[in-house]
Formats: sequence, structure tokens, C-alpha cells
Amino acid sequence: MRIDLSEDQALVLSDWMDRWLHRPEFAALVDDRAVWSPLFTISGVLETSLPAVFDPAYGERLEAARERLLDQLGDVGK
Repeated sequence: MRIDLSEDQALVLSDWMDRWLHRPEFAALVDDRAVWSPLFTISGVLETSLPAVFDPAYGERLEAARERLLDQLGDVGK
């Protein structure tokens, strides 16, 4: 299985997963315990594949990536 993400997508998804995976309210949404296996795998691959997470300018890079992705989405999700 292969999933191709742009660097912006990977950066934003990695940040989101880091913020949400260990929250009780997210855990309450996971109704199949087996889903944790792929979630942790995806999270681990993202964390080890993104040197930007160690960049001192991480916050600025993340915000710029979010803005570019939002521009591409247009009105989707509003």
C-alpha cells in the first residue's frame, strides 16, 4: 500500500495527529480498537519522514502549509 502526500499535506496531517491521537475525546471516536494500528503507523512514518518538525521555523512552515492547503480547498469543508 502506498499513499502519496504533498509535503504540505504531510506536515499538516502530522501536526494534527500529534495533537489529537492521545486525547480522550478522539479515543472515544475510535469504535474499532484495530484502527489504532494503522493510525500509529501513519503517525510514526510522518514523524520520521518530516525533517521540518525539527526546524526552528516549524510554526511558520506549518502555518504556511495550512494556508496553501486551504487555498487549494476553496469552499470545501466550510
